[in-house]
Amino acid sequence: MTRYAVIDTNVLVSAMLKPISIPGEIINCVADEKIIPLLHNEILTEYARVINRPKFKFSQEHIEKLLNKITVHGKFIDAKEYDEDMSDPKDKIFYWVTLTAREEVEAYLVTENLKHFPIKPFIVTPREMLEILESDGDC
Repeated sequence: MTRYAVIDTNVLVSAMLKPISIPGEIINCVADEKIIPLLHNEILTEYARVINRPKFKFSQEHIEKLLNKITVHGKFIDAKEYDEDMSDPKDKIFYWVTLTAREEVEAYLVTENLKHFPIKPFIVTPREMLEILESDGDC
């Protein structure tokens, strides 16, 4: 079963820093089409802004390969705005895309920073997302 998920930037960074890891498995599930990333232009801009930071020292080839993989396998969503306070305004678009998608499909927000988002059963860690996929018999 294919699942839809907004993947928080911190999961991408973790996957790039350590490909053999739980966040790395999330990205592998995208490549295997077991997770369809839910996207928005603001999310792609945030991905590119963060993973291009000099402190990470990722090669342009590695960055382009990852962003291409996510874009090719992803689905763009026209997010509605929701009135809910969040600690970091940059996180709103991730939450809004998830909520908008959930009006039509079962969608998750995968993050390593649960404290940045409201407590909801569809906001999960990478490990929890893998458990969901495993319960489907995937990944």
